[in-house]
Amino acid sequence: MTTAHTGVPRPGDPALDPCPVRDVLERVGDKWSVLLVAQLQDGPRRFSALLRGTEGLSQRMLTRTLRLLERDGLVAREVRPTTPPQVTYSLTPLGAGLGRALAELTRWAVEHRDDVAAARADFDARTPSVP
Repeated sequence: MTTAHTGVPRPGDPALDPCPVRDVLERVGDKWSVLLVAQLQDGPRRFSALLRGTEGLSQRMLTRTLRLLERDGLVAREVRPTTPPQVTYSLTPLGAGLGRALAELTRWAVEHRDDVAAARADFDARTPSVP
């Protein structure tokens, strides 16, 4: 993304970012994205089912997150021409790959939850708290 007449990189140009995968990590590390990908691993879901299945997620944030996941090629949106239209969301092959990686991360987190809690307690016991 450079300015056509000057060749100077513009803000937002990936060439200016010291971490070239930051934008991808921001999406796949987003709380709502992770929870939606996890739900969609079980198969296509309608908007209302995704909303009900994600506690604390607003309709507006669900719409925004699904749109961003679709833009990134992780989720496919299918509209069936019924009255009213039925819209379903599913993982693309790219999204399914992310789902497998997230499942492995979740497995690790569950397996090591007690270890992390013990490390936190140890750290807190030997580190003065900041008021």
